[in-house]
Amino acid sequence: MTRKAHPTDVFSAIAEPRRREVIAVLADGQDYAVNEIVLRMKMAQPAVSKHLGALRKAGVVTAVKRGQHRMYRLDVNGLKPVHDWMKVFERYWTNQVDQIKQRAERKALEQLIRLGDDSNQKKEE
Repeated sequence: MTRKAHPTDVFSAIAEPRRREVIAVLADGQDYAVNEIVLRMKMAQPAVSKHLGALRKAGVVTAVKRGQHRMYRLDVNGLKPVHDWMKVFERYWTNQVDQIKQRAERKALEQLIRLGDDSNQKKEE
Protein backbone atom coordinates (compact mmCIF):
# COMPACT_ATOMS: atom_id res chain seq x y z
CA MET A 1 0.00 0.00 0.00
CA THR A 2 1.43 3.36 -0.98
CA ARG A 3 1.24 6.18 1.46
CA LYS A 4 -0.21 9.51 0.47
CA ALA A 5 2.36 12.28 0.67
CA HIS A 6 1.72 14.68 3.50
CA PRO A 7 2.29 18.35 2.63
CA THR A 8 4.64 18.79 5.61
CA ASP A 9 6.69 15.73 4.65
CA VAL A 10 10.24 16.85 3.80
CA PHE A 11 10.45 14.27 0.99
CA SER A 12 7.32 15.70 -0.63
CA ALA A 13 8.62 19.22 -0.19
CA ILE A 14 11.95 18.56 -1.89
CA ALA A 15 10.42 16.41 -4.64
CA GLU A 16 9.65 19.64 -6.52
CA PRO A 17 12.79 20.69 -8.48
CA ARG A 18 12.20 24.41 -8.00
CA ARG A 19 12.09 23.93 -4.22
CA ARG A 20 15.47 22.26 -4.42
CA GLU A 21 16.66 25.37 -6.27
CA VAL A 22 15.34 27.52 -3.41
CA ILE A 23 17.26 25.29 -0.99
CA ALA A 24 20.39 25.76 -3.11
CA VAL A 25 19.99 29.55 -2.91
CA LEU A 26 19.66 29.34 0.87
CA ALA A 27 22.48 26.80 1.25
CA ASP A 28 25.08 29.46 2.09
CA GLY A 29 23.43 29.95 5.50
CA GLN A 30 22.53 33.61 4.92
CA ASP A 31 19.12 35.20 5.49
CA TYR A 32 17.29 36.24 2.32
CA ALA A 33 14.18 38.29 1.72
CA VAL A 34 11.74 36.91 -0.85
CA ASN A 35 12.72 39.59 -3.39
CA GLU A 36 16.38 38.52 -3.16
CA ILE A 37 15.43 34.91 -3.84
CA VAL A 38 13.21 36.05 -6.72
CA LEU A 39 16.17 37.87 -8.30
CA ARG A 40 18.54 34.94 -7.85
CA MET A 41 16.06 32.43 -9.25
CA LYS A 42 14.63 34.66 -11.98
CA MET A 43 11.18 33.47 -10.98
CA ALA A 44 7.89 35.23 -10.21
CA GLN A 45 7.45 36.34 -6.60
CA PRO A 46 4.17 34.45 -6.00
CA ALA A 47 5.78 31.19 -7.12
CA VAL A 48 8.82 31.73 -4.88
CA SER A 49 6.54 32.55 -1.95
CA LYS A 50 4.53 29.39 -2.59
CA HIS A 51 7.68 27.24 -2.61
CA LEU A 52 9.00 28.95 0.53
CA GLY A 53 5.67 28.27 2.23
CA ALA A 54 5.86 24.56 1.41
CA LEU A 55 9.48 24.37 2.59
CA ARG A 56 8.58 26.21 5.75
CA LYS A 57 5.70 23.82 6.53
CA ALA A 58 8.11 20.92 6.04
CA GLY A 59 10.59 22.52 8.46
CA VAL A 60 13.30 23.03 5.84
CA VAL A 61 13.32 26.84 6.06
CA THR A 62 12.58 29.28 8.82
CA ALA A 63 11.21 32.79 8.47
CA VAL A 64 11.79 35.78 10.72
CA LYS A 65 10.07 39.12 10.27
CA ARG A 66 12.60 41.93 10.03
CA GLY A 67 10.98 45.31 9.45
CA GLN A 68 8.72 45.00 6.43
CA HIS A 69 10.51 41.91 5.16
CA ARG A 70 10.29 38.29 6.07
CA MET A 71 13.78 36.81 6.05
CA TYR A 72 14.20 33.16 5.10
CA ARG A 73 17.00 30.85 6.15
CA LEU A 74 17.72 27.19 5.51
CA ASP A 75 17.15 24.97 8.55
CA VAL A 76 19.40 21.97 7.86
CA ASN A 77 17.79 20.06 10.72
CA GLY A 78 14.68 19.85 8.54
CA LEU A 79 16.72 17.94 5.95
CA LYS A 80 17.97 15.39 8.49
CA PRO A 81 15.34 12.76 7.57
CA VAL A 82 16.60 12.91 3.97
CA HIS A 83 20.21 12.60 5.13
CA ASP A 84 19.38 9.67 7.40
CA TRP A 85 17.52 7.89 4.59
CA MET A 86 20.33 8.49 2.08
CA LYS A 87 22.99 7.35 4.56
CA VAL A 88 21.75 3.77 4.08
CA PHE A 89 22.91 3.96 0.46
CA GLU A 90 26.29 5.57 1.18
CA ARG A 91 28.05 2.22 1.19
CA TYR A 92 27.25 1.79 -2.50
CA TRP A 93 28.93 5.09 -3.39
CA THR A 94 31.87 4.39 -1.12
CA ASN A 95 32.31 0.97 -2.71
CA GLN A 96 32.16 2.48 -6.20
CA VAL A 97 34.64 5.21 -5.31
CA ASP A 98 37.00 2.57 -3.89
CA GLN A 99 36.71 0.54 -7.09
CA ILE A 100 37.39 3.59 -9.25
CA LYS A 101 40.43 4.44 -7.12
CA GLN A 102 41.77 0.90 -7.41
CA ARG A 103 41.30 0.88 -11.20
CA ALA A 104 42.99 4.27 -11.55
CA GLU A 105 45.94 3.16 -9.42
CA ARG A 106 46.26 -0.08 -11.40
CA LYS A 107 46.20 1.83 -14.73
CA ALA A 108 48.79 4.30 -13.44
CA LEU A 109 51.04 1.44 -12.35
CA GLU A 110 50.62 -0.32 -15.71
CA GLN A 111 51.54 2.91 -17.49
CA LEU A 112 54.66 3.35 -15.35
CA ILE A 113 55.69 -0.23 -16.10
CA ARG A 114 55.18 0.36 -19.84
CA LEU A 115 57.20 3.56 -19.70
CA GLY A 116 59.97 1.73 -17.86
CA ASP A 117 59.93 -1.08 -20.44
CA ASP A 118 60.04 1.44 -23.33
CA SER A 119 62.97 3.25 -21.75
CA ASN A 120 64.89 -0.03 -21.21
CA GLN A 121 64.32 -1.04 -24.83
CA LYS A 122 65.66 2.30 -26.07
CA LYS A 123 68.79 1.89 -23.92
CA GLU A 124 69.41 -1.57 -25.39
CA GLU A 125 69.18 -0.27 -28.96
